[in-house]
Order: sequence, then structure tokens, then C-alpha cells
Amino acid sequence: MQVLQKTQEIIDLANKVFDGNDFFRPLNESQRLQIINKAAVFEKYEDGEYVVKLGDPSDFLFVIISGTISVLVGENDEQFEVSRLTASQMLGEMAVILEDKRTASCMACGDLIILKLANVVFKKVLAAIPEAGLSMMKILCERLKKASRPPIHKDMTANAPVPSAEILNLLPLEFMQRHRVVPVKKRNNTLIVGYCDHMEDSLRQTIERMIPAFAIEPALMDVAFFNKVMQSYSGENVSKESSGSGLKNIDDLLKRLVQEGGSDLHLSAGQKPRWRIDGTIRVISGYNEFSENEVFDLLKPIMRKASIENFEKTGDDDFAYSMNEQSRFRINLLRDNHGVSAVFRHIPNTIFSLQDLGMPDILRKWADMPKGLILVTGPTGSGKSTTLAAMIDHINKTRECHILTIEDPIEFIHKSKNSLVNQREVNVHTMSFAKALKAALREDPDVVLVGEMRDLETISMAIETANTGHLVLATLHTSTAMSTVSRIVDQYPAESQEQIKTALADNLIGVCCQTLCKKIDGGRVAALEILAMDYAMGNMIREGKTHMLASAMITGQAKGNRLLNDDLVRLVKAGKITKEEAKSHSVDLADLARKLP
Repeated sequence: MQVLQKTQEIIDLANKVFDGNDFFRPLNESQRLQIINKAAVFEKYEDGEYVVKLGDPSDFLFVIISGTISVLVGENDEQFEVSRLTASQMLGEMAVILEDKRTASCMACGDLIILKLANVVFKKVLAAIPEAGLSMMKILCERLKKASRPPIHKDMTANAPVPSAEILNLLPLEFMQRHRVVPVKKRNNTLIVGYCDHMEDSLRQTIERMIPAFAIEPALMDVAFFNKVMQSYSGENVSKESSGSGLKNIDDLLKRLVQEGGSDLHLSAGQKPRWRIDGTIRVISGYNEFSENEVFDLLKPIMRKASIENFEKTGDDDFAYSMNEQSRFRINLLRDNHGVSAVFRHIPNTIFSLQDLGMPDILRKWADMPKGLILVTGPTGSGKSTTLAAMIDHINKTRECHILTIEDPIEFIHKSKNSLVNQREVNVHTMSFAKALKAALREDPDVVLVGEMRDLETISMAIETANTGHLVLATLHTSTAMSTVSRIVDQYPAESQEQIKTALADNLIGVCCQTLCKKIDGGRVAALEILAMDYAMGNMIREGKTHMLASAMITGQAKGNRLLNDDLVRLVKAGKITKEEAKSHSVDLADLARKLP
């Protein structure tokens, strides 16, 4: 740590930072300069240096002038990051006011400059400058407001009557379904609008623009009331007596899915259509139940002849559909006891970078490796394809090499940039994953993406491809790093397991297990478990001691390792997900309970 002189440059920088801080912004120039010149201390920290540590006394608060701070909870090997803060953000005011010890550690990420104020100075500022006291009150009240919820409005309980069509028609059906809001009651020039989740300022302003004739009064409604409204309200006024769902063109629903930010569309015989938004499946109002073969008839125009024949023969088929340049879908068609059903997965044409996805830097380092095996695992719908697409795109931009992808079906479309990219689809361009991998060894690839390691032959070929000097990226449907290693080894007969343990230990770069959690404020966020291979872990795999990997991951957090429960705890403490959501994704509830008080 280095104490900096108060040069004009640092004073000007601090003044600029104050403009972005709710506490200091209301102060005039004279008040700011008085704080800077008489009370503030400027300190510079290098990467990895601690600003404060867990349990330290609350003898000062600080404002970040430049750089980034990592907020860490836990101690020693149990320590992990919960958030990162940047310029203009303030830390420690709650500890100073409550006179509590530090509840987290703060470490510099790269070069960092902070402005420190002693706790006595902070309290004097609050007492002497009314504007500062009012600003701090506002900050604390905003925190309290976000942490509390009002009671459910009496007109929006589960037993309340559904609003009239005149009121409901004030907002589009799609908008109500996406944001879970409903116009409920007019009172003079005020419109009471019910919401299920959060009425953010941006959402309220959007409603005000859509209905400029009314002042908007938000009120919390029961989720059961919202569901009742959606079930009774038919945006398309489809007749119950009409045959079939009333859907004329599949593109109509797919366009709505994209507009509403949905990830999946479900069409099932004997059921109304449903879509998945932010991880929750909801009925789409305005349609009746699908008849037995209606879904198949709707999809025939977008299917290849070979897909139609395969479905009629086997009762299953997977294929991709590009509605336009912006919208692409992976489709599974199936036959069940009610008739024909289909599941659509929306694949954005925009490939997000690893940084955009909030992925740790270890994944970029893996993608820069010249050879080895990288596994991205998790349940269906956990974002594996999106993560792999980001890694492939990173390679495509930064390396001059040959990338070959083998998928069923092709999902993200990669255009050649610095690299040459070839994409092959199983059952269209090749008969199977294993056959395509065998052929790949003669096609001079540097990087091979395997959409899914479904069987022993594909797993064997993927490991062999990595062993022959290629970088292989692949997916598995496993939920933890240890179960991933065990699943691969257990695929082999007993007499071959020693050999595959050695091959896996020699070639595995790392495993990223991910699951998507519902965020408190809408949307989803990934919780990750990461195994970054090293020599000690390789020996554990060779000796069949996979149960020891978890301990090695805990002690090796500095190398990028993390356990799923630790990441769930981080997301809870950062206010991104609820404890209940964390419990629903944990594979070790007892361990999670110990870490979440």
C-alpha cells in the first residue's frame, strides 16, 4: 500500500468520482474540497493487496477512485468472491454506522486507488452537512425498500374477480405475460397495475408511455390471481368450440417467443402451448389445446423430407430451423400417448463473449490451450451450448487454426474469422458423432467441438482425438465435476477402466459444470462448479480417488477451482438469487445449510 500526495490530478479525479456517488453528489464544491483536503487520505494498492480483511474494526469507510475491488467472504481456503466493485462505489458505511466489524474482505484487482475517510470524520460530515445526512438516509431507505415487499392488494388476491376486458385491453397480452403485470382497476385518472415480481422504475415508465392517459399506481398481486387472469383472458378470442388450437402458422408463436425473451416453446397434443421465460414454464393465453396430429402438421412445412420420414418411422426427430437471419431454433419432435409434441429451443444468432456471459477467466485460458479435453456439463437448458459457443468464438477470433464442430443439430452458426470453421450436423452431413470423430482425424483440425458425448464410442473417440494433439470441447449431462469423471470412467468395462483413467488424467484440462438460477430481479444467472486440472488431481484420477477431488478443488481455489455450493452462496450473498433457489440447485443440501446461515 502507498499513500498518495494530494495533487491537482487526484483531486480532480476524486471530484469526478463524487459525481457518481449518491452520498457525495449533493455536496457543493466547497464542501467536497473541504472533505478532500482536510479529511481524506488517498491510498494506492497493487493487485492482490488487501484493503480490509474480515473481522477488522470499522475505523474507516472508502470510495473507489479508480480500479476494481474484489469483495471476498470466508477465510483461508474457504474464501471466495461474492462481487466486484468499481469507481465511485463506496464501501463500509454500514459497518461504520452500526460500529460492527468487517463482514467481508476487500482485495485489489489490479492497480487500485481509494479515498479513505475515518469513521469519526464520516460521522462529523453527517452531523455538519445536512445534504450528506439526507443522502445517506436516502441510500439506506432505498436498501430497505428493495428488501421489503408491500402486502398483496385486496383486489388482487386469488379469490378476486378478473378485471373487465376493457381494462385488460389497455396493455398487450404479450407484455403482461412477459413482465407478469396486469391493469386491474381505474380510479379517476389513476390506473392500478398489479405486479408479481418487482415494479422497477424502467417497467413503470414503459407502462406510462403505453398508457399516457393515466397515472400508474403499482400494487402487489397474488401469483394465483395473475394466473387466473391469464387463463381467462383470450388475446386472440379463439372459440372453445373450434377444432384445434387456433394457431395457423408456427412462425407466429416463434416471433412472440423471441420478442418476449423466452428460451423454449412447448407444443403438446391435448395441451395449450407453453413457453419458458426466466426458467418458468407458463401457458400462452389465446389458444385452445392442440389436436392429436396438429403439431406435426404445423411443422411439416419447415422439415426436410428425411426428417419427416425418420419421424414417421421412429417417433422422434431432431432438426434446426432458421426463421430469419436473427432467429434460429433447435427442435425436438416426439410422439407420446396423446399425439405429437414438439420442443423448440431458441438459439440467438448473437454469440456472446465469455466476458458478456460473466464467465471466469479460467475458461478463456482453457480455450487458449493447444490440446487437451475441455468438458462443459450440466442439465438440459443450463446454457452449455452458449458457453461452448463463446469459447469457440474466442478461438475463432484469436487463433489461426481449423475448427471443426460436430453437432446434432447445428446450433450457433460460426463464420470463419481468423480461423477456418467447418460445422457438420449428425444425420445430415454425417451418420453419427463417432463416425464424424473418426473422419476428423483425417481432416486436419486443430480444435474439435463435440455437441454431446452420448455413448462409449463417442467418449473414446473424443479422448483419443485429444490424446493425438487436438483441443476437444464437449458436453455431458452431469451436475458435478466428480460425477463427470466417474461417469466417463464407468462407461468402460472393468478391464479397460485403468487405461481410461490414465488417458483422462493425461488429457483433461478442466470441467465446468453449470446450472441456471432464477435471479431475484428477473432473468437468470449461472452458478458454476469448476475443476481446473493439475498434477495432484491427475494422480487422484489415475488412482481412482475421485472422491478426493472436492478437497483438492477447495484448496486450489486460487487456480480457478470452485464448488457449486460456494458459487450458490456467493450468488445469495450478492443478492442475486434467493436461498430457496440456491437449495433447489444444490446437490449437497447439508453442506449448503452450513454455509448459508
